[in-house]
Amino acid sequence: MPTDQLALEDDPLTLQLGLLYGEHHGWLYNWLRRRLGCAHNAADVAQDTFLRILASRDALLGIREPRAFLTTTAKRLLVDRARRQVIEEAYLAELALAAATMPGYPSPEEVLAAVQALAQIGAALQAVSARAREAFLMHYLDGQTHGAIAGHLGVSTRMVQKYLAQCLLHCCRARDEHL
Repeated sequence: MPTDQLALEDDPLTLQLGLLYGEHHGWLYNWLRRRLGCAHNAADVAQDTFLRILASRDALLGIREPRAFLTTTAKRLLVDRARRQVIEEAYLAELALAAATMPGYPSPEEVLAAVQALAQIGAALQAVSARAREAFLMHYLDGQTHGAIAGHLGVSTRMVQKYLAQCLLHCCRARDEHL
């Protein structure tokens, strides 16, 4: 067995994540399947839940209620997924409206470019904190003011501005990497 693999197996966080996954993945999948009504989406969100936990390995320290922790993480992912879907649906509705009022329809290339841009924005938003992502979506999707967002998140308006700037920087970097 390679030395790297032995080191990973001896890592307490890796062992804890493996134990968490083994003991609770089936339960989380079934809970999501009942909630979503779709086995495929449930499997995706369950996997995304464990990936989110893996990405923030420090979150594993001191978990006393693993199912509550998994449920909270999964619910946040469902909210993110729902917001992403709202963005996609709003874009498609605007596209349909524009197509109906314009003399010509957008080309398949233009539609593809717009969908790819939305995917890049979605990916860029996954790289920021949940609070920054929520502030971004509340401002640019829901049209909320900085003050309203600050009140909702329990932070200052200056912090909201920092969250929005952070998200915009990630979006710009994602765009530049794609070019």
